[in-house]
Amino acid sequence: MKAPARLGLYGLVLVVVFAVAGFTANAVIPEDTVQAWVEETPEDHHGQGDDEMNSGGHEAHGADAASLGLGLAQDGYQLTEVGTPDHTGTEDELTFALTGPDGQPVTDFELEHEQEMHLIVVRADGQHFRHVHPKRDEAGTWSIPWEWAAAGTYRIFADFVPAQTGEGMTLSTAVQVAGDYDPAPADHPVTEAAVDGFDVAVEGDLVAGRASDLTMTITREGEPVTELEPYLGAFGHLVALRDGDLAYLHVHPHGDAPEAGETSGPEIVFEATAPTAGRYLLYLDFQVDGQVDTAALVIDTTTGDTTGNNTDSGDSDTGEEGADHDH
Repeated sequence: MKAPARLGLYGLVLVVVFAVAGFTANAVIPEDTVQAWVEETPEDHHGQGDDEMNSGGHEAHGADAASLGLGLAQDGYQLTEVGTPDHTGTEDELTFALTGPDGQPVTDFELEHEQEMHLIVVRADGQHFRHVHPKRDEAGTWSIPWEWAAAGTYRIFADFVPAQTGEGMTLSTAVQVAGDYDPAPADHPVTEAAVDGFDVAVEGDLVAGRASDLTMTITREGEPVTELEPYLGAFGHLVALRDGDLAYLHVHPHGDAPEAGETSGPEIVFEATAPTAGRYLLYLDFQVDGQVDTAALVIDTTTGDTTGNNTDSGDSDTGEEGADHDH
């Protein structure tokens, strides 16, 4: 076959391959989310190309994008060797490692919120949220028993503080889980949620681009819950993710760290900064009588000139399904 003909045939094959790949991705997750993740992920599997990434349609460079937890690598650190079951209903392990600037597995970490590693796993539509703490072996491999409850595309966040720098960072990657996919995106705000007999409500204006106070109030059968126990160094732990690309927000509780045996409630106040206007998924972990529960909520940013969240209260699939929690 002549060279021009061969090149033409090769180009045709590439067009077909990319068309099939695009169709497959869109069958699993929404097109806008696929595009965001493609743009935010480093160009290869060795962490290169992460100096410039796109976040939710807004340009972000270097530390800005890295601070949103959307990169596979940052400052020489890389999330690698990620392994999970590839189908639902299969009992196996979720494993991964972190390599440092020298290319070797990192084995020295500082405690942050009483743990060396916080692993956050959530499906692209915000469902099936899990916040767990895997174990690390001497070689630097982290692992935890794992079974997927539902198919789809999941984002895996590793939140940690390497001892070498003393500065926290969040790295992430996406994994695909085969099976029938039934998406349930957050199509409206949810400012009240019920979980395991508790009712959780959020109040406060989340204003894009500046620190905002969010107050979580926990009641049971209409009565305030004042038996909140310390969990991860506070009376509650909040994870906030931007709807669409799952950008990871670092949220901090108000007040001093509680003493052992101290209780509090019914309110927990957090400070969060939304990088852009839009919708945000909130996952509150709290502990009562030694049992940790997770409440899933959804709020929209406001202009900051009104009280409340300018949202309607109500339960949704996000509030019901987002309470998976292992410890």
